[in-house]
Formats: sequence, structure tokens, C-alpha cells
Amino acid sequence: MLLTLAWGSLFFPGLFALCTWALRRSRPEWTDTDCVMISTRLVSSVQAVLATGSGIVIIRSCSNVITDSIPSLGERKLKVKRRSAREQQSLRLIGGGIGGQCDSSFL
Repeated sequence: MLLTLAWGSLFFPGLFALCTWALRRSRPEWTDTDCVMISTRLVSSVQAVLATGSGIVIIRSCSNVITDSIPSLGERKLKVKRRSAREQQSLRLIGGGIGGQCDSSFL
């Protein structure tokens, strides 16, 4: 986890500096404000794509969190998977999700 934080702390400012430098060299007619604005938007776009990707990975790794079943139109039942004591302990250790079973192998 700390390694990921360290890489992110280096990657995003480095990407910003690289984009700003490249824009200043490739577009000398642009002002510094223009280069910084474009670089900021590019870094924000990269962060958004990576955040979306990590969200998809987390969602796809969780199964049977809450399953809805509707036997009739007037009645609605919720099925919640019960966890064993060992599963509860392991989820507490990894900061597990809500009411289901999450695969933490991607961590």
C-alpha cells in the first residue's frame, strides 16, 4: 500500500512536469498559463481513467454481496450470504467490504 502511495506521489507530479515541459517546447507561442492548464487537465484525465479502472477491478472481484430475488411483484426478499468466523476475521484484516465476500488477491 505504501509502495503504491510512493509511486503515485512520484508519477503524477512527474507526468505534470513532463507535460508542461513538452508543451512549452512544442508550442512556444503558448503562454505558461496555457501549458499549465493543459497539463493539469491531462493529468486529471489520467487520474480519472486509473480511478475508473481500479473501481472496475474492485467491483468485479466482489461477488454475492447482496442478491435480490423477487418471487412476486408484491413481495421482495433479500438474500445475504453468511460468512464463517474465519472469513470475518480475514475480512477484518484486509478491511473487507459490506455484507459479502470479496476476493483480495488483487491487493
